[in-house]
Amino acid sequence: MKSVDGEFEFDDDPGRVDLDALWEVLSTQVYWGKWRTRDHVRRQVASAWRVVGVYETASGRMVGFARAVSDGVALAYLADVYVLPDLRGKGLGTRLVEVMVDGGPGADFRWMLHTANAHGLYAKFGFAPPDPSYLERPRRERSSAGTP
Repeated sequence: MKSVDGEFEFDDDPGRVDLDALWEVLSTQVYWGKWRTRDHVRRQVASAWRVVGVYETASGRMVGFARAVSDGVALAYLADVYVLPDLRGKGLGTRLVEVMVDGGPGADFRWMLHTANAHGLYAKFGFAPPDPSYLERPRRERSSAGTP
C-alpha cells in the first residue's frame, strides 16, 4: 500500500525503511528507543507485522515511521511512532497513525500502545486508558550477567 498526500508518501513496504535514519531517531531523539542497539532496531523492523514510513515525495527521505506487532487476527501493538521535529504540525503524525491503524488490515483489531505524550493524537483513533481487565508486566532490566 502506497499513498501520496501532496509532498509526502505513506508506504508500508518494509524494504523501503531507511534503517540508518530510523536508528538515528530512535537512538538520539526519542525517550523510548534509547536502550536499543542498532541490531535490535533491525530485528524489530524485520519481524514487524507491519511498518509504515513517511517519505518526502521529491527526495525519498524518510521523515516519519510507525511499527506494529500483531497476531494478524485480533490484536495489535503500535510502536515507534515519530515524525521528524522540523515537520511536526503539518498533520503527518495524524495521517501516519490513520494509515497504520484505520487504513490497513488491522482496522478492526484491538490496538494497544505505551506513550508518555501525544495522548490527544491517539485519542482521535479511539485510544484510551485501559479497562480494568488489562494487566501488564513491564520490561525487566537484566543484570550484566544476563539474569533478571
